[in-house]
Amino acid sequence: MTQSSAEKVATVVIGVAVAGAAYYVLKTPGLRRAAWRLSLAALTGTIPAWVSQEIRKSWEVSGQPRAATKA
Repeated sequence: MTQSSAEKVATVVIGVAVAGAAYYVLKTPGLRRAAWRLSLAALTGTIPAWVSQEIRKSWEVSGQPRAATKA
């Protein structure tokens, strides 16, 4: 088996495993509720924290002198 075909087979196997896990989570009410809660936590916690961090970085960089560019 070549490296290329091994990567293709691995990709298909991982895809099938992910699809199967997603189906099982969506089929099971307790897991579905837990997945929904985790999604909400990520949206309301992680994303705002990331945006805040990016704004802070941009603010700090804007105070520094601009690098010389070649024209």
